[in-house]
Amino acid sequence: MCGIVGYTGNRQAAPILLDGLARLEYRGYDSAGLAVRDGDASVRVVKTKGRLRLLAEKTDDGRTLVGTVGIGHTRWATHGEPSELNAHPHVSGNIMDNGVTTDDSEVVGVHNGIIENFAELKTKLISNKYTFYSETDTEVAIKMVDYYYKKYKVGPIDALSKTMVRMRGSYALAVMFKDYPGEIYVARKDAPLIVGVTEGEGFVASDVPALLKYTRQVYYIDNLEMARIVPGEVTFYDLNGDTVKKESTTITWDVEAAEKGGYEHFMIKEIHEQPRALMDTFNSLVKEQKIDLTGAGLDDETIRGIERIHIVACGSAWHVGMASQYVIEDIANIPVRTELASEFRYRKLLLKPSDLVIIISQSGETADSLEALREAKAMGIRTLAIVNVVGSSIAREADNVIYTIAGPEIAVATTKAYSTQLLTMYLLTVQFAFVRGVIDEEQYQYYLSEIKTIPSKVERILENKERLQWFAAKFSAEKDAFFIGRGLDYAICLEGSLKMKEISYIHSEAYAAGELKHGTISLIEPGTLVIGVLTQKHLMEKTVSNLAECKSRGAYLMGLTSNGNYSLEDTADFTFYVPRVDEHFMGSLTVIPLQLMGYYLSISRGLDADKPRNLAKSVTVE
Repeated sequence: MCGIVGYTGNRQAAPILLDGLARLEYRGYDSAGLAVRDGDASVRVVKTKGRLRLLAEKTDDGRTLVGTVGIGHTRWATHGEPSELNAHPHVSGNIMDNGVTTDDSEVVGVHNGIIENFAELKTKLISNKYTFYSETDTEVAIKMVDYYYKKYKVGPIDALSKTMVRMRGSYALAVMFKDYPGEIYVARKDAPLIVGVTEGEGFVASDVPALLKYTRQVYYIDNLEMARIVPGEVTFYDLNGDTVKKESTTITWDVEAAEKGGYEHFMIKEIHEQPRALMDTFNSLVKEQKIDLTGAGLDDETIRGIERIHIVACGSAWHVGMASQYVIEDIANIPVRTELASEFRYRKLLLKPSDLVIIISQSGETADSLEALREAKAMGIRTLAIVNVVGSSIAREADNVIYTIAGPEIAVATTKAYSTQLLTMYLLTVQFAFVRGVIDEEQYQYYLSEIKTIPSKVERILENKERLQWFAAKFSAEKDAFFIGRGLDYAICLEGSLKMKEISYIHSEAYAAGELKHGTISLIEPGTLVIGVLTQKHLMEKTVSNLAECKSRGAYLMGLTSNGNYSLEDTADFTFYVPRVDEHFMGSLTVIPLQLMGYYLSISRGLDADKPRNLAKSVTVE
């Protein structure tokens, strides 16, 4: 959530900042702003409430803001309502009018995250004659930097480090100092921040897409580190102010991968990218018909020593864990608990040295998941990260890491990241089962061959998407929907329900079908949409009976099943079929129609499927 972009070099900064912020819109925001300095002149700050285009209009696409160094920000409100005054950047001075302001402040900066002890710090600053124009914790952070800068007469790095020691919470800071024109200083704790350097230019951003147009070589700033960025050069520092050597990372994504490429929305583009992403992820882990986890640091001896698995995640990644729990326990015969990261970290953890904690996160920066990982590591428990972003915090801090090869995912509602995470968990399961002697070579090869067919079968589902588009248009005015299934099907219902509610704003819930008569069925009224997922043969008849109970109370039934289960048509009003694969892996196919249905419902209702209200792509604060 929120976005930071900074530039220093020989070009006009504002257009570059606006371009970078536009590429971070998917992170979610409610206001935006720029601060640009032209040599020794006073900094000019422009802020707006609302979409980024309003900021572009206010500055004539950045042309009216003269200067070659600047910082920009898109804000997702935490402290203080969305407004121009609360929007970033913030300054260390005491007056900040709305609109375009020229300010002579010593310090100006932007911030992602939450300063938990901001009230305490604000009281300290007020006692030292500081006044405040906004309701934000960010203004407090900027004025704390100013306070230490002036009180101790130190340089920017020392002022930042002293501030970091006093602040509690999570933050990524990008700051400019009046006395150091042409330079940008940054600091981070538990919030992502990357730096890019080219000849004569320096960049900083919250995420890779903002920089892809300008450089593929980036540096990931580690926790409790700072950096000084000047044109063509960056120096990193630890909390003591000592310099830190750091290697750059090459981003392998094409610039086009972060563009819509002719599609109306990123979400539908990313749905269509799933066959390739699935095959790329499969090929990254399977070599010569064998699953190879040595690159992740998981050798056979380590795998044999694991007695219990805890899968820890948030949102859709937690749904991957729910589906994986069924698959792992059934194929590999290992006990599994799937935990919400926000709950896992705040209760007594009954972990054993022989346990494995698997953290699943697309961004690798999810705040609760990162803290859960740290809790497990502090107890000496082995951790495995499954992430999509190379060099992310979770990837760097986990004992072992497996990267999904989904490429950049821009839409807030995940699709291809979810699918590649699930496929990765399948391969992990099969390898664990084989190494531990639960399955033999014949079963091993059978499972591998079945998983390998998933990408092409997803392609076949996408070829039949028009039926789902028609169905979504028919139910676009729906107020409530219920998803029901049993076993693995229930786990997929959880994700289908989330896709519907987060981008179409239709209230939807997923229930284990057997729980209907324990309260939920009282919500069924004539015309209520009930979606049943039925792919597990031994549970089929029971779920059909549950659907019939809903139909007898006036529900409209959609059935989602595999080819050949035509008896469902006697009960369901609308049935969608997906190709067959081994039942353990059916979730990878049934989730595709549910993703499409969520997307088409959103479009039918005239909504922005890429940027649902109140949501952010990466949740980097609690």
